[in-house]
Amino acid sequence: MVDHTFLFTGAVKKISQLVDDGALGKLYYYDSTRVNLGLFQHDVNVVWDLAPHDLSIIDHLIKESPEAVSATGQTHLNGHEDVAFITIYFPNQIIAHINVNWLSPVKVRTTLIGGEKKMLVWNDLEPDEKIKIYDKGVHITTRQGLYNLLVNYRSGDMWSPQLEQLEALRQELGYFVECITNDHTPSNDGKAGLRVVKMLEAATKSLGKRGELVYV
Repeated sequence: MVDHTFLFTGAVKKISQLVDDGALGKLYYYDSTRVNLGLFQHDVNVVWDLAPHDLSIIDHLIKESPEAVSATGQTHLNGHEDVAFITIYFPNQIIAHINVNWLSPVKVRTTLIGGEKKMLVWNDLEPDEKIKIYDKGVHITTRQGLYNLLVNYRSGDMWSPQLEQLEALRQELGYFVECITNDHTPSNDGKAGLRVVKMLEAATKSLGKRGELVYV
């Protein structure tokens, strides 16, 4: 079992439930901004420091294997990339984007998840309404004649679900003990860890080639 603690937060557990229940519909994208000022690491770049959190969440939510990764970044201060942008391509036209940065004047932890039925905003710094679900979307139809493409925009209600107010690490350790006791394979097993590392390695390789697509 690997330590993907974010999977045990109330926010990610709720998002996972919404995805599994089909509330968002077919997934379109996952777009995350995870930036702050520091803390600079001396042995890894910002990708290996901050991106594993989002990559573990992406691996958990998107039930597809990534096809390719592209990453760009720049080194400014200590020899390691301190700003980076990662794009991950999945089957069925699902795309994920992660912005990680040690040189931001403000701390931002915001994720957008777009689906065919609904869209979701997760602001992890919000004290109360961390997740907001929007009944917004786009419906496209075709028609013969002057206009070949008709675009209809849907703008409905927004609601914020109640989240579990439990410590993620305590939840994770309880799950760890439960898996041992009942001889269950954890969802965040070694294979999940390997999938995340493969995406990190592909991003690192792409960084060295200025964003060249690396197939996973």
